[in-house]
Amino acid sequence: MLHTSLYCRLSPSPSHLRSLVLSSRPFPSVSVRTSPTLSLRRTRVNRSIAMATTEDSRIERIASSIRVIPNWPKPGVMFQDITTLLLDPQAFKDSIDLFVERYKDKDITVVAGVEARGFIFGPPIALAMGAKFVPMRKPKKLPGEVISEEYSLEYGTDVMEMHVGAVQPGDRVLVIDDLIATGGTLCAAIRLIERVGAEVVESACVIELPELKGREKLGDRPLFVLIKAKGV
Repeated sequence: MLHTSLYCRLSPSPSHLRSLVLSSRPFPSVSVRTSPTLSLRRTRVNRSIAMATTEDSRIERIASSIRVIPNWPKPGVMFQDITTLLLDPQAFKDSIDLFVERYKDKDITVVAGVEARGFIFGPPIALAMGAKFVPMRKPKKLPGEVISEEYSLEYGTDVMEMHVGAVQPGDRVLVIDDLIATGGTLCAAIRLIERVGAEVVESACVIELPELKGREKLGDRPLFVLIKAKGV
């Protein structure tokens, strides 16, 4: 995933508080306080995050395992780092299980993972549901014949590609990424899949940055996220 889709701007508030809330109709949310997570040198973890949780404790565990690194990769950026989630086997399993539980009865035939962190979450979801996994990659990364889709960035454009024939007409596709920010990469992935005659059942991400309004760019296309990261 491009850096433009991985961060949000620092809030002008000196406290730089953040909140994480669940975005899913099946799960009502209630505000609770979170506990400290991993403490690593020169980083700031989610110690002061007000979280929304549900009766399902897995959401809180996932949210508390994600750390926020300020001013990376450049000043003014709050980077949502999912590598600490991957260090917690139970939290990682919980995230996969929540997606599988949502989609296991929706006749998904393809899970399409957006480069690069969609490659982390997509394959175990596909395996659990007996679906194919298809990587959606940046230019010149796939060795075979490809179909391409250009999309806009804040400054300039980029291209997403997938192998010709990997997704077939009539396939029912779940698009997976770790995070939605501006929504450009997800939109490009959806357009690629629709161009070959397949149906995008839903897009799904672990984290959403609502301030960057990526959901609006998707229009009427459905989006499911486990956590919303909001500045206050």
